[in-house]
Amino acid sequence: MKQQTLTMQDALNTAKMLSEALPYLQRFTGAVVVVKFGGNAMGDDAAMAEFARDIVLMRQVGVNPVIVHGGGPMINDMLGKLGIKSEFVRGKRVTDKATVQVVEMILSGLVNKRIVQAIMDAGGRAVGISGKDDDLMVCEADDPDLGYVGRPVEMNVQVLRDLYGAGIIPVIAPVGTGMADNETFNVNGDTAAGAIAGALQADRLLLLTDVPGVKNAEGQVMTQITPEEIRQMTIDGVISGGMIPKTETALLAIEQGTRAVTILDGRIPNACLLELFTDHGAGSQIRATAPRVKPHSRG
Repeated sequence: MKQQTLTMQDALNTAKMLSEALPYLQRFTGAVVVVKFGGNAMGDDAAMAEFARDIVLMRQVGVNPVIVHGGGPMINDMLGKLGIKSEFVRGKRVTDKATVQVVEMILSGLVNKRIVQAIMDAGGRAVGISGKDDDLMVCEADDPDLGYVGRPVEMNVQVLRDLYGAGIIPVIAPVGTGMADNETFNVNGDTAAGAIAGALQADRLLLLTDVPGVKNAEGQVMTQITPEEIRQMTIDGVISGGMIPKTETALLAIEQGTRAVTILDGRIPNACLLELFTDHGAGSQIRATAPRVKPHSRG
């Protein structure tokens, strides 16, 4: 009898949660949400499966998710096995011809198809592509010192609209094509996600990370931030290190028409669902203007 009571209470809690989520589900019906997937979750089967279920649920309730992924640890592992040494300049991998071939193989092959399979295992439909397909992401060299590291300069996102318009979740490897000689370029995953979100004028860009979010000078995570605050915190040195490229990506995406960007703690279970469908987000949301809602509301 006790077990039956617990089971009924669990069912009641689930029903209540679904009912309370209705306004959020309605708000995001038809929305385009670009998700940058990376970090430790990519190497954990259980975390990968949970992420895939969340993405399939988003699609099921009318959201159009677009996934962009990284794969640094897997690239490092393969380069080590092949005896190819990696060098980094200002936090970015120097990518010669041998390295970019490995990057494309791992990102477009191993990592991309693993995510696609996880989404399909969760009951969704997914297609894996790279930034080279249909000239989705045309690049030029980001820095001569970095070799084949690209900066997107031309985006052709109709292929993504075609896919999610057909109910298919696009999964994109951040590899681009060159403008001049059709070279292959390695593109930072956050940069690629921001460029895609901007070109789609997405409703949301979610950057999943392994950190809680953007912290202020007192070390507290800020749940709502304006671009002006981001710029000032960078000047003051409050934002530094690896957080700088993430906030730069957020600002660029917003300038290009993305409604809001959240730097999201991907270590929290169901982080994407928390961010979209509840008042309790899991990171720092950056908007073009200060939100006209209570401080912790994530709408």
